[in-house]
Amino acid sequence: MKNISVIGSGTMGNGIAQTFALFNFNVRLYDINSENLKKGEQTILKNLQRMVNKEKITESEAENTVGNIKYTSDFDSILNADLVIEVVSENFKLKKSIFKELDLKCPKNTIIASNTSSISITKLAEATTRKDKVIGMHFMNPVPIMKLVEVINSKYTSKETTDMIITLSEQLEKIPLVVNDFPGFISNRILMPMINEAIESLDQGVADVKNIDGIMKLGMGHPMGPLQLADLIGLDVCKSILEVMLDGLKNPKYRPNRLLIELVKNGKLGVKSGEGFYDYSDSKKAEFVSKRFS
Repeated sequence: MKNISVIGSGTMGNGIAQTFALFNFNVRLYDINSENLKKGEQTILKNLQRMVNKEKITESEAENTVGNIKYTSDFDSILNADLVIEVVSENFKLKKSIFKELDLKCPKNTIIASNTSSISITKLAEATTRKDKVIGMHFMNPVPIMKLVEVINSKYTSKETTDMIITLSEQLEKIPLVVNDFPGFISNRILMPMINEAIESLDQGVADVKNIDGIMKLGMGHPMGPLQLADLIGLDVCKSILEVMLDGLKNPKYRPNRLLIELVKNGKLGVKSGEGFYDYSDSKKAEFVSKRFS
């Protein structure tokens, strides 16, 4: 397996593309929006320079990584791949349409994976004629740093496909852990209720932003508090994942808190919008609590 295509050049997409390219895979990074594609390229270049400055990689490795990535808004140019990873927003209809088109146009041996954090891999597989070659490949943010790849088997995924994705993940120096296809899988089924409860606690005035995060860091050993983590993930993404789990599991504990809904409605999405529970206008390190909560 050598040729990898990535659909979507946002935070996760460009991180996945960078990681594969660093390990000498041929990568095509696709985005329908040329502006987003340019931003993705700039992010990759910035990240690679940061890694060079920290002596994580050499200048030569950075240059080689850059050379391994082709950026394109031509969908047909990404089809001849061993693996295509879909990394678009958490919208089932959009993902399903992409999987249908990939199934029609890609070679029969191409594996189609989704980086979805909550949507059913089984339902995506059912949009194709290659159900055994559809799998979830859920990377964690930030992709170049985080070691986990949550590998999600649909009820159709073949052992051969799973084994190939496990081997591939290990080639990226990641740790693949396999789960079955349930809403939210394992990572978000446990994480999102915790984030939602932290938001609920803030909404009820149990504690302020800094103290909620501080208690979870100092008391539970978490490297990042749940509100800061929600900002990093994206509050819109958190809301979407909770809604998918609420719909799929029919349990009211997954219902997004009203404060989360309000923040998303007002465009306060966290790091990517410049403000969520923290203000990121001067720093991306969650040093300053948003004026709303201070």
